[in-house]
Amino acid sequence: MQENLVIVESPAKAKTIEKFLGKDFIVKSSFGHIRDLAKKDLGINITEGFKPVYEIPGDKKKVVDELTKLAKSKTVWLASDEDREGEAIAWHLTEVLGLPVDRTKRIVFHEITKRAILEAIEKPRTVNMDLVNAQQARRILDRLVGFELSPVLWKKVRPSLSAGRVQSVAVRLIVEREREIIAFRSAAYFRVVAQFHAAGDPEKTLFKAELGSRFETAAQAEEFLKSCIGATFTVAKSEEKPAQRYPAPPFTTSTLQQEAGRKLGMSVSQTMSVAQHLYEQGLITYMRTDSVNLSQQALAQCKEEITKLYGEKYSRWFNYKTKTKGAQEAHEAIRPSYIERQSIEGTPAEKKLYDLIWKRTVASQMVCAELDRTTITIDMSGSSNQFVAQGEVVRFDGFLRLYSESTDDDQAAESGEGLLPKLAAGDRVLPTQITATERFTSAPARYNEASLVKRLEELGIGRPSTYAPTITTIINRGYVVKQNKDGQKRNYVQFTLTGDRIAEKNLSENYGKEKNRLSPTDIGMVVNDYLEEQFGPIIDYNFTASVEKEFDRIAEGDITWEKMIDGFYGPFHQMVDSAIATQNPKTREVRILGNDPKTGHVVKARIGRYGPMVEIEGNEGEKGRFASLKKGQLIESITLEEALELFALPRGLGQLDGEELTVGIGKYGPYIRYGKSFASLAKTDDPYTVTYDRAVEVVRAHQAAAVAANTPLKSFPEDPDMLVKNGRYGAYIAYKGKNYRLPKGAKPEELTLDECLKIVAGSKK
Repeated sequence: MQENLVIVESPAKAKTIEKFLGKDFIVKSSFGHIRDLAKKDLGINITEGFKPVYEIPGDKKKVVDELTKLAKSKTVWLASDEDREGEAIAWHLTEVLGLPVDRTKRIVFHEITKRAILEAIEKPRTVNMDLVNAQQARRILDRLVGFELSPVLWKKVRPSLSAGRVQSVAVRLIVEREREIIAFRSAAYFRVVAQFHAAGDPEKTLFKAELGSRFETAAQAEEFLKSCIGATFTVAKSEEKPAQRYPAPPFTTSTLQQEAGRKLGMSVSQTMSVAQHLYEQGLITYMRTDSVNLSQQALAQCKEEITKLYGEKYSRWFNYKTKTKGAQEAHEAIRPSYIERQSIEGTPAEKKLYDLIWKRTVASQMVCAELDRTTITIDMSGSSNQFVAQGEVVRFDGFLRLYSESTDDDQAAESGEGLLPKLAAGDRVLPTQITATERFTSAPARYNEASLVKRLEELGIGRPSTYAPTITTIINRGYVVKQNKDGQKRNYVQFTLTGDRIAEKNLSENYGKEKNRLSPTDIGMVVNDYLEEQFGPIIDYNFTASVEKEFDRIAEGDITWEKMIDGFYGPFHQMVDSAIATQNPKTREVRILGNDPKTGHVVKARIGRYGPMVEIEGNEGEKGRFASLKKGQLIESITLEEALELFALPRGLGQLDGEELTVGIGKYGPYIRYGKSFASLAKTDDPYTVTYDRAVEVVRAHQAAAVAANTPLKSFPEDPDMLVKNGRYGAYIAYKGKNYRLPKGAKPEELTLDECLKIVAGSKK
């Protein structure tokens, strides 16, 4: 008979653990949290010291009943995850199952391996109430903020909006970056690069060197090239220094999310989902951690694997120390459970992520790469300007043999670094070509998910478990969009000096292409501005980070959660009362763009009932003209010219069968109007550029669908009023001017008249 009940969070984990325990153990899953704050009202008794009101959701009652029955006759082991959320799940289980919290066995492990599970069974502890209270404090504080802030937004900004403590700070970061981009003005400059070879080199081996200064205008760049004609170029100094490149430490939650985004193109939520599956299968250690530490056993396994694959000279033993402020529990870094397992079976995403984790872990225990860095400085006669050539040569690859960390910088270096010739001060070099190319300063890059996580971590905002849900929430709420942006073409000038002749070329290039970048929506910007105005301290970066430190202090037992919440709630509630009493200036929500050149009327941008829009005001007493903004356009950055282009709709395309074809945008999106009928355009169709031929195609498809909808699936000669039709939401009965749903499982083509009459009669009751 099974004497022991082990309760874990997920069914997948239960299956893996059950394989390691003997016949005396039964392993069951709680399917995550079994209790949460009540959804009705606030779910917190503020007057009773912020006492939380918990309830068991309807979909968890069956699980709770099963666990309650099993717990009565067995020794219970609580084996939820080793973090605050997992500790809270364990505590809720003791409360709901009626288990004594001070005597119920609590086991934790950082990896799902037989050794780790058996060691945990040998060293059980009890539920750590400090960790539970830290989780409760976060949950209660976030509920208070959301519950009190959201109604203010409904009243002062727009119905159905919501706010959250960490989410609002993330939106603020994205809004501030967007405003930096809007305010940025690109400036042109000229970059000068020369190709030299040593004067005495019979092979004339070329190397590149860049001028140390840049020019603002084409005239200055051309004048400099003229001064190069007949000039002599001499090496001022040549420095060669050995250097080392160190491997990156093993993955934390944050660095895994960043690197998976850069190298594999995974979103933060996708990365965490795949990592969860790997952990539950026992393939990697726990994936929510801010530690870079590796266990002694893992270090030994790494050494063994590196020596086997590459030899002793590639191995080093190094213990990384966690430097993150307020790091949560003392976990290990994310690593493979079995270092000797280089690859796994699984989905393509699981294989790729596992490979990334394996390489990062093993590379962290490999020796540094040995490099030679050379810098050659070249003087030019008659000028104080100097050219500088830089080269880097890998003498010993070390960890680079296995893995190299990516960066957030999408721009590739404009000059490749390679081997430079051996030169000494006083050596002459000869230019074969000197080029001055027009370049442009770039606006700050929009955040992608990886760089946003990095910035939040730098600011001390959020913890490993919060990054993925934070990003998902702000996108789902419509405050932020993740989008791609096509590059634009721009022209630039290039001057090339060859011998004593300067040639000028006009060239073009693509720039500004973006992939999966986060941009604020208009409503996201409006909400952010309102929150900054009325609730500045709540979305202040330092305040949000200090709240995280308070949670850490609760987890360490330094302060009580009730005291922390009480200190927060008083000032916050005063801000809410003040915001409700403050009149919201409507003028802030309208941006005047200028005047329509045809009518002279004011053109403005604002948020309307159906979203962001532009308006040309009408004469006194008359309605204005309205147009919706295109995807990617913002009220804050749209120009007068761009706004006027939006009024190109409705536009006529010609005639079809004697009826006018008109394209426009309505309440439900872009459409083609044909007589009195409207046919919706596809999402891929642009109403501003859709052609006549495409419009005809859309209309014909709409007509065919209408004919199909009006053709009965079944009719009955004995009762012509009875028809079975196919509608927008499936088949239905039409009878004497009324429509009736078919019962679930009914086959419309097989219905008899009697069956149809029964459905009609039953629907009337």
